[in-house]
Amino acid sequence: MSDVLVVILLIVAIIAIVYYLVKKFTVLLINAILGIIVLFFLNFLHIMQWIGKSDLGYNLATILICAVGGLTGVCILVLLNILGITL
Repeated sequence: MSDVLVVILLIVAIIAIVYYLVKKFTVLLINAILGIIVLFFLNFLHIMQWIGKSDLGYNLATILICAVGGLTGVCILVLLNILGITL
């Protein structure tokens, strides 16, 4: 009897952990997609040229920073570009 109870509790715990991880992964995935979309629109609309700086461009470093950092990564890239540090 107690073995069945332990198994049921383990299954419930595993389901709760998987739910939590999927929920966090979804938020990270949405943030990454938004970061890449914002990078595309920054370059497509030439927003950086409005303030006299060159566009961010597309290379491995900028795509990875935007994919991992999301919107925060794009903001960091913009600030670095304004300060004159290019990747």
